[in-house]
Amino acid sequence: MTCEGFLEGRRLQMARGVLLQCIMGGYPPARFYGSDDGDLALNADPKHIYRLPWSKQPRALAICDADELTGGSSNLSTRGQLKAVIARYAARGLAPVVATELEFFVFAPNTDPTQPFLPPVGLDGRREDGHSAFSISSNNGLRPFFSEVYECMAALGLPRDTFMHEMGISQFEINLLHGDPLLLADQTFLFKHLLKEVALKHGLTVVCMAKPLAHTPGSSMHIHQSIVELGTGRNVFSDDAGEPTATFRHFIGGQQAAMADFTALFAPNVNSYQRLCHPYASPNNACWSHDNRAAGLRIPASSPVARRVENRLPGADANPYLAIAASLAAGLHGIENELEPSAAIQGEFKVPESLSLPCTLHASLERLKRSQLAKELFGKEFIEGYIASKTMELTSFYDEITPWERRVLAAQA
Repeated sequence: MTCEGFLEGRRLQMARGVLLQCIMGGYPPARFYGSDDGDLALNADPKHIYRLPWSKQPRALAICDADELTGGSSNLSTRGQLKAVIARYAARGLAPVVATELEFFVFAPNTDPTQPFLPPVGLDGRREDGHSAFSISSNNGLRPFFSEVYECMAALGLPRDTFMHEMGISQFEINLLHGDPLLLADQTFLFKHLLKEVALKHGLTVVCMAKPLAHTPGSSMHIHQSIVELGTGRNVFSDDAGEPTATFRHFIGGQQAAMADFTALFAPNVNSYQRLCHPYASPNNACWSHDNRAAGLRIPASSPVARRVENRLPGADANPYLAIAASLAAGLHGIENELEPSAAIQGEFKVPESLSLPCTLHASLERLKRSQLAKELFGKEFIEGYIASKTMELTSFYDEITPWERRVLAAQA
């Protein structure tokens, strides 16, 4: 939209079906978004209008709510779904607080998708070979890129906590500061957009796939969650003596009860399960533990005021609005129904069958189809439309024969 049109308050409308557009560009049948495929209004959030510092031509980005023309948020909007979950907490005098940890890879341009990704050539003329995890000098070859990333984050008002090299080859992680869930979802979305745009300027490719390289750790989007009282800001996961509360237990119980049903919301792509099936501290389970990275739900070591639950299932490919909404909705379900968690698991452990999760996109979509809880919390229209879109993506994947199949199976009798 032109600047003039935006400032005049001209309404921007978009077909309802676009909210269910699959990643290849197609759409599920119209019955999933209304047979008329009527318009939605895109209403800019006035607190989230950004001048884009990486663009030479003056441009701005406005994060919008997708609202029905008759009023109210569209049920198909993931941002709207998150706002609804936050409102349900507020009705109980509570406010969730979250932080996201986003991992990503920085690669050289990949013009042939049949070939593996390669790390970029650094200032020393070499490609990183995987010995730089947690090194303070490991990203010197990418210093110009990261310098502009930091500058753009500052220009957009995106506060960062820590930034470091992760375990994978040319893999990095940013921890965003904890705060309001909607704000953190907006910041996570905006940061991923920023990364890709700045990378293109520097002749690089940023990839937020869950598992872009074989034999290498995948990329997660861990979600840290706590709940505070409205007004006082007191963390309801800790009592006056600093001990865990019943609310804390019930929140974990809700997460465990919903995690298998919601796996497709946390792991939305075929590639998501490559990360989960080759864990490297990416656990595919609903176990919980104190400071054990093999558990899907980890309680990080902290003071009582910072007691929180870390959901380690979502990958970097997850929709931040939907993943945060699903995780918080699960916790609230546990609080409202006073669900008790399983016993905490420590050390090396075997995952009980009752706490195992679907390990393929097909299995997770089938589980979501059968989930009455998902339909209760997010509405039948959203869940059925989401499944329809993701089923199209899965079918598209099965329409291709992979290099592994040609290499290994072609010679079989």
